[in-house]
Amino acid sequence: MLSIELDQETEAYLVEILGKEKTTSDELIKRLVKERWLSLQPRLTIVERLGGHPEHLLEDAPPDLSERANRKEAISNYLQTKYPQFEPTK
Repeated sequence: MLSIELDQETEAYLVEILGKEKTTSDELIKRLVKERWLSLQPRLTIVERLGGHPEHLLEDAPPDLSERANRKEAISNYLQTKYPQFEPTK
């Protein structure tokens, strides 16, 4: 249970907000408290928002795939396997 006293100006603002949003003061206060609480929570990283790191993304990748030449060759091999008509550029 929450009981507060508002000055006339704040009460007028509240009445205007309630009229425009067509809600009750209880619902408005609940929503405002939740929005404020969420704003105080630590922000999720992009990876967390997308559901976390993929589990099996590179499990069978060679250890030297981080080198550009090796990545380029791996992509070329993949494309040649998937699309036999693919002609790699040098």
